[in-house]
Amino acid sequence: MKKTNAFLKDVLLDLQAEKEPISKLTFIVPSKRAGIFLKRYLIEIYGDLTFICPKILSTEEFIEQLCGLVTIDNTQTLFEFYETYLQLFPELEKEDFDSFMTWGQTLIHDFNEIDRYCIDHNSIFTYLTRITELKHWYVQKDKTALVKNYIAFWDKLLDYYKAFKARLLQKGIAYQGLCYRIASEKINEYIKTTTTKHILVGFNALNTAEQIIFQTLLDNDLGKIYWDTDAFFMDSAYHDASLFLKKYSNDWQYFKNKPFKWVNESFSDTKNIQLLGTPKNVSQAIIAGQILKKIPKAELSNTALVLADESLLSPVLSFLPDTISNVNITMGLPIKELPVNPFFETLFTLHKKQKGDTFYFQEVLELLALPTTQKLLGSDATLIAKAINQQNIIYVKLADIEAKVKKSTQDDLRLLFTPWKNVSKAINTCQNLIGSLKERYQEENNTLILEYLFHFNSLFNKIASIHTSYKRLNSIQGLYHVYRDLISQENLDFIGEPYQGLQLMGMLESRCLDFDTVIITSMNEGILPAGKSNNSFIPYDLKRTYELPTYKEKDAIYTYHFYRLMHRAKNIYLIYNTENEGVGGGEKSRFLRQLEIDKRPNHTIQKYIVSAPTENTPKKLTQIEKNSATISSLDTLAEKGFSPSALTNYIRNPIDFYYQYILKIREIDEVEETVALNTLGTIIHNVLEEYYKPYEGKELLVAHIDLMQRNLDKAVRYQFDKEYPALSYEKGKNRLIFEVAKRYIQNFLSYEKRSIEEGNTLKIIAVEAELKAPLYIEELNKTVFLRGKVDRIDNYNGQLRVIDYKTGNVQKGDVNVLNWEPLVSDYKYSKIIQVLAYAYMFNQNAQIKEPFEAGIISFRNLKTGFLKFGVKKSPRDASPNTTITEEVFKSYLVEIKKLILELYDTSIPFTEKEV
Repeated sequence: MKKTNAFLKDVLLDLQAEKEPISKLTFIVPSKRAGIFLKRYLIEIYGDLTFICPKILSTEEFIEQLCGLVTIDNTQTLFEFYETYLQLFPELEKEDFDSFMTWGQTLIHDFNEIDRYCIDHNSIFTYLTRITELKHWYVQKDKTALVKNYIAFWDKLLDYYKAFKARLLQKGIAYQGLCYRIASEKINEYIKTTTTKHILVGFNALNTAEQIIFQTLLDNDLGKIYWDTDAFFMDSAYHDASLFLKKYSNDWQYFKNKPFKWVNESFSDTKNIQLLGTPKNVSQAIIAGQILKKIPKAELSNTALVLADESLLSPVLSFLPDTISNVNITMGLPIKELPVNPFFETLFTLHKKQKGDTFYFQEVLELLALPTTQKLLGSDATLIAKAINQQNIIYVKLADIEAKVKKSTQDDLRLLFTPWKNVSKAINTCQNLIGSLKERYQEENNTLILEYLFHFNSLFNKIASIHTSYKRLNSIQGLYHVYRDLISQENLDFIGEPYQGLQLMGMLESRCLDFDTVIITSMNEGILPAGKSNNSFIPYDLKRTYELPTYKEKDAIYTYHFYRLMHRAKNIYLIYNTENEGVGGGEKSRFLRQLEIDKRPNHTIQKYIVSAPTENTPKKLTQIEKNSATISSLDTLAEKGFSPSALTNYIRNPIDFYYQYILKIREIDEVEETVALNTLGTIIHNVLEEYYKPYEGKELLVAHIDLMQRNLDKAVRYQFDKEYPALSYEKGKNRLIFEVAKRYIQNFLSYEKRSIEEGNTLKIIAVEAELKAPLYIEELNKTVFLRGKVDRIDNYNGQLRVIDYKTGNVQKGDVNVLNWEPLVSDYKYSKIIQVLAYAYMFNQNAQIKEPFEAGIISFRNLKTGFLKFGVKKSPRDASPNTTITEEVFKSYLVEIKKLILELYDTSIPFTEKEV
């Protein structure tokens, strides 16, 4: 049968042709959205509906009307079941609510499915009990108390279900599945009291309760039913798009003598289909926006943008083109996506992890960094964060930070950081925080944020009501679970003209609707279809036995929705994420592959991998011109002395040198919860200074090193405590780093000891010696200074040595030079600059007449021993000259002077390097 209109319009035209009295009909549709569009076509066909508008109900509305019960949400269902669980069989040991939540949700989900599919309780619960017993069967007869208690619970599952059902019915409430079961039980009573004809429109996968209700209406001439499928799928032996409809067509008594309306033939019409792969989820939003930009404004109301993953709503809205003035959003924005949610999520994390009256610094800093917190505390949020970092506070108390803020923000600070002693206190605090935030945003007249806060206030009022009614929340963790559960159910609805402009919706909202242009995002495995889910205690085989839906049936539901959207569409854009970024990334949906197999002669399928266009402008490197103030700062630095690290810092990145040494901006202080690598080096240097300082001017003996090794643990602990007074290093990463420090020093001491035992003599001349030496720059007509602290100067077998310790890995090539020219232009020569700076300063201070050596001892490369600076004659020179001579100093100072002249050259700005 060939239908060219939209499905809903064809339904109305068919009813009109059959002279059905439209005002006396009741339409039942899969969703409220379908009902809104049905009204649109009613107006189009019948004109003014003031006197003839029929009743239009969604399935849920009809079921609730039929059963006479109020449907309750998942959270209330969970609490009601917990009450049943506690009251029944008091002799059994019961779990607290926190533990119960971990499995209670799954069990309620199973109850819901069992009721929707009208499964016999006695039979299926008996099966479940037997399966549980088999899982815990042991050869030995005696089972543990835990196992016995577990089996006892499952053995009484039928009793729990019956008591739970009775409790809800007594209150006139029910979870969704129970509503469906009761409605199916009341349908025979209902048909005796009505003559209304029910028009069932656009359904696909029906649960057993729905099938009973619909067939009863049809068999008693109180209904007509219209399906929306296509001959291509109905004629296929394998296609899941017709899995359910073929079954109904074959099994229902009604269709033995009535036509199956409708099997269309529109899928084979001309269609332009594009499969668009793009990396990252946000790119999908950008690509969708680009497609929409090319669609004429007049055609937008016949265009649907369908989000298979509804979390893409925010980025999609951000990238809608300016040409789109009207958007009808049907799905609602989940309030968990609102900017207020991260504030409460972080606040919960902070208080869940509190120890006594202290909070871990990381959670505190994370909370302080949020815009919502900064709205409450103003600039005090930054002051507190700075104090925590500078003072290296690991565990933060309210008393530590209260004195640092203005009196005007102290009340809000107390709301944030007063420990939550109990659940009531926590809920009350969150409500008070919303009140404070409301005052702040009212001052700005920020209506959008105020709307967000209204929804969160309603959420916490609901939590407070639940807590008052049931009094089962005994921990912050349990409260947090309820918060997460409720926030996943709540949406912020958008208000707009339902028929004008672009239609933006989720997959389920597209039921019964038709569009010329369809754009679907997130066409990836794990999203469309969703794939397997294990949120059930009922084994797969048992589900098959009782005809409960498995992942196959759930996949078939989305197969139908996907293909139905394309029935009457002419232009179809299917966008998927090519990048592997968790669920829904990398693997494109099997539906896309299936679509290529199902390609009809009139289909054009094009496949593209596209990238969202970005501003491909090269990074503009910072340049800062030098002026008189800069030169003055350089003079101050030159008088104090250029350290080797300052010079190498300039070579690495001049802009860093400018910030650190001219503007005096140091790296941001951060709390170290694990020992940083640079601090590890400091600890090792300090231990070796403590060990070797007493032996200055003396020959080092094996006995000295033995003493050092015996006291090593104590010495390292002392330095750790000195650097990190509030940090524990008894376990975790810090323990590992503590052991690394010990191992480095132990290996070094063993290396020294072995050398002495082999007959070498070692005399310590100086340890951590402060050095400073002048350097006259003729071109500037001024003297500058080099300064630094050399780790060690010793005499080894009569050879004077200047030694720099490095905790990192240094190789021989790092301290050899062939050509002096690139010394101050390439950072790879930084170790040579440092070593020769110490050698030059030592020589200037001590006026050494004899040849000496300079180099590095690398704690990660001890096997190579003392790595001597050397001058190579050729690239392959294996024996460079390692003696520090006047010629070496002359070549070195030529390059250092070049570097200092560049620093003073006002025509050369401080220019950022890409490092």
